[in-house]
Amino acid sequence: MAHLRSRRRLALAVPVVLSLTASLGFLPGAASAAPRGATTAQSAEGTGLAYVVNTRTDRHTISSVQHAIAAAGGSIVVTYDKIGVIVVHSANPDFAKTLRTVRGVQSAGATRTAPLTAAGTTDEGAAQYLTKAQAAKLGNASAAAGESEPLEADQWDLRAIGADKAAKINPGSRKVTVAVIDTGVDDTHPDLAPNFSASQSANCVGGKADTSYGAWRPANPDHYHGTHVAGEIAAARNGIGVAGVAPNVKVAGIKVADPVTELFYPESVVCAFVFAADHGVEVTNNSYYVDPWLYNCMDDPDQRAIVDAVNRAQLYAQRKGTLNVASAGNSNDDLDSHALVDASSPDDSTAVTRTVDPHECFDVPTQLPGVVTVSATGVTNAKSYYSSYGDGVIDVAAPGGDKFKIPDTPSKNGRILSTMPNNQYGFLQGTSMASPHVAGVAALLKSAHPWATPAQLQALLKAQADNPGCPTDPYDGDGNGVVDATCVGGKRVNGFYGFGIVNALRAVK
Repeated sequence: MAHLRSRRRLALAVPVVLSLTASLGFLPGAASAAPRGATTAQSAEGTGLAYVVNTRTDRHTISSVQHAIAAAGGSIVVTYDKIGVIVVHSANPDFAKTLRTVRGVQSAGATRTAPLTAAGTTDEGAAQYLTKAQAAKLGNASAAAGESEPLEADQWDLRAIGADKAAKINPGSRKVTVAVIDTGVDDTHPDLAPNFSASQSANCVGGKADTSYGAWRPANPDHYHGTHVAGEIAAARNGIGVAGVAPNVKVAGIKVADPVTELFYPESVVCAFVFAADHGVEVTNNSYYVDPWLYNCMDDPDQRAIVDAVNRAQLYAQRKGTLNVASAGNSNDDLDSHALVDASSPDDSTAVTRTVDPHECFDVPTQLPGVVTVSATGVTNAKSYYSSYGDGVIDVAAPGGDKFKIPDTPSKNGRILSTMPNNQYGFLQGTSMASPHVAGVAALLKSAHPWATPAQLQALLKAQADNPGCPTDPYDGDGNGVVDATCVGGKRVNGFYGFGIVNALRAVK
């Protein structure tokens, strides 16, 4: 499997959001963002770069810019008229520079730093697959405990947020769908098949949605990330394996990971947000950052264009009624600081170490306005040793697993157990695993409050969360005797938990 990057997330404090929105003039009002088909063949494959060109949304401007794109040696992959985003391939090294001078173009830039070839996920460490012997032991323990699912005895995370009890009251509405924007989802898994929504699933790799049957599935079994996330959200209570937080809601897969590198490029994510919005998805889960830049600095024209394009798409989704949930990252970074070292960008070519101010260089999509930022906890409800944090940055927390915190379960595994491709099950940990717990609780809230807007759902998530408060002793997450992080804030809101750990039971009452 491709290398897995740590996720980072910046504050959505009002001054930052307002300045970001004002500086780019994000998202015109629109009723539909349905894409036009490609105007020319994707002839730049293997020789050029991919670009996003962001324009005003009137038909005359878009038509004029399309002609300018052709004149500059670009081939249009897709045009999202109503948000003014055009995805382009070009082998012209001056393409972006040329387009920035075109009347009506508000920003334009390359979405990668290396030529096109034939994911930045947020799990921490390698997967641990469940063996047949472990499964048999679990089955006996689950039966003895009266659990409905054979492997549920190992799902300490469900009990931690009351999801096991919530399922007996309201397991979620069939009218609610959570889309997993990720590496793909194996919908043939017996725990996912009952709840999978093929009509709301697609392959968005490259920027244009492919809805042919099965296109949403992972490129190979090693791309297990999206399948694991989907199970955490909506694995059915069908007496087969594990249970999800919202075991009766629908789950969709929108694949955005490059089939070779697993990188999540901006044009693919733009496609995913627009597709989800236009297909009635209520919640999206985003356990990744948009490649190739961990932070996108607004003084760089390429990185600015990435922020602009993805933000237009995710704001469009919010205006269509979609709540976007994202993971906070696995670097144990204080995301409210004014200087962080980024040694991983760009991740599609040669990385260059740089120091960035996260108040001026934005993590996408998690720093964008209205996105729910999630930190991770272990079985003791303490912040997971790897989880990034930050006062005014984290919205809520949820179980993401922690190998140093051992639960009283049959497998004694502090990670999160969920579905894997090819009818398997496995343990993973990371803020990638925390985010889908929040997406699942959001789906339960949407089931109970079908008319709630994304902003109202986020407010409910915060209002019903349980906040442990900052620890009284110095935080030493890995137990090596060194203080690893400092929690700032009070009992109601703080940098480790935001407004607190989400509560599924309260969501359904």
